[in-house]
Amino acid sequence: MTKILHIDSSPLGAASVTRQLTASIVEALRKAEPAAELAYRDVAANPPDHLSGELLQVVKFRNLDGLNDRQKAELALTDELVDEFLAADVVVIGAPMYNFSIPTQLKAWIDRLAQIGRTFRYTETGPQGLAGGKRVIVASGRGGVYSTNPVMVALDHQEAYLRTVLGFFGITDVTFIRAEGVGMGPDAKAKAFENADREIETLFTAA
Repeated sequence: MTKILHIDSSPLGAASVTRQLTASIVEALRKAEPAAELAYRDVAANPPDHLSGELLQVVKFRNLDGLNDRQKAELALTDELVDEFLAADVVVIGAPMYNFSIPTQLKAWIDRLAQIGRTFRYTETGPQGLAGGKRVIVASGRGGVYSTNPVMVALDHQEAYLRTVLGFFGITDVTFIRAEGVGMGPDAKAKAFENADREIETLFTAA
């Protein structure tokens, strides 16, 4: 049975472009496979704490002697997030572009996933991803248009970062569904949704 993990990261609620897109993607996935299991996590409503020096020692470096209650809870949350991610066959991620990159809440979630021995490891020939074999579909929302202009592509540290970190985890099956130009007026926003909806339909028709 396929397991779907649905991640939203925009704090804009019903006004979020990426939340609308991830909902459409998940709906299409479940229509294609009604028996699929679905796990949902809203990392904007319930964001993992950013990794302070204290938390780095616990959840990244695994210095586990004499943990206090908060440190134990943070370690348990980290392991829960990694378990959830590794168990998924398909991960749908809502990733708006904020200041050319991703929301800090989404980055905090990714920082928890980056665990040596679980999602990657170091070898004599370099790092090796351990989380391959899953499909990731990213709903990408942008106020401007970045994908078709070489000058603007150079400013894109949103999709470029996600491709890099997912590749680092060993994931090569990554698709971006874009709604671009949503900040360029009502007509441009409507067109962006129309294009994204067409991509979603094509994606699952082809599948």
